[in-house]
Amino acid sequence: MSPSAPPAATPPAAPEKLVVAISSRALFDFEEENRVFETADDTAYMQLQLERLDVPAPPGVALQLVRKLLAFNTSDAERDRVEVVLLSRNDPVSGLRVFRSARHHATAIERGVFTRGRPPYHYLRALGARLFLSTNPDDVRAALAAGFPAAQVYPQSVHAGQAHPHEVRIAFDGDAVLFSDEAERVYQRKGLPAFTRHEASKATLPLPPGPFKPLLEALHRLQNAASTGAVAMRLRTALVTARSAPAHERAIRTLMSWNIAIDEAMFLGGLDKGPFLREFQPDFFFDDQIGHVESAARHVPAGRVHSGVHDKA
Repeated sequence: MSPSAPPAATPPAAPEKLVVAISSRALFDFEEENRVFETADDTAYMQLQLERLDVPAPPGVALQLVRKLLAFNTSDAERDRVEVVLLSRNDPVSGLRVFRSARHHATAIERGVFTRGRPPYHYLRALGARLFLSTNPDDVRAALAAGFPAAQVYPQSVHAGQAHPHEVRIAFDGDAVLFSDEAERVYQRKGLPAFTRHEASKATLPLPPGPFKPLLEALHRLQNAASTGAVAMRLRTALVTARSAPAHERAIRTLMSWNIAIDEAMFLGGLDKGPFLREFQPDFFFDDQIGHVESAARHVPAGRVHSGVHDKA
């Protein structure tokens, strides 16, 4: 059962810094410890984490994404461009191990909020977050309802490859992620021919923004700032969508109307996204449909955006 979602709200004004909030299980592999929590109680879980305080947790699905984003910070910059904060249902004692694990993996994380089982999304506004990654679907839904880009990380996802150490690669689905689910609703109600006619007739009319437009804008600002400084890191983005011609045009024109350029676009017309994502090798992929996320997770780090007509409470 999903918690009562807060009223939809607009996140705070866009900060100069990209703030990413992330849960402990999205950052590190705590699956063994989590099984203790699910089969016993939080006291046994806390004791286990305390016993393993000096044992660094293995990397989780989103660790490489976080480390690459933090690499946009340079010692000669006036201020950091990226900050990563822990936002976790863990208890403060278990949080000790999380911070120590971050230090072991040379991941510069200084701030954290630990709520011992309570929903943590309330703190996203105070943190100024532009992205929330969590393995808890209820927390993700609540964050999205509050107006924050958020995705449920799949811990079983394949970890990111090492082929592009100086490039952050992020792939997005279109409808219900970057864009609203307006067009997808037409498809669900009336079928593919009606969807194609609808999108062709509205090709020059931008789609309403979806929940991840603020993140795409923040990444665009990050790339522009990095291009003017001595930063080795670069950003590469991809749109990976089931749309095909002629419905592709509205998606591209929408991005143009936002004055945001993406590097690659894949209009797959219903083909399995997994093999294409395997070739692109993103550090993370965001999609709203469970089938696409499960397919992607066999090849790359993936997360589900609980948004739009496909989401089930």
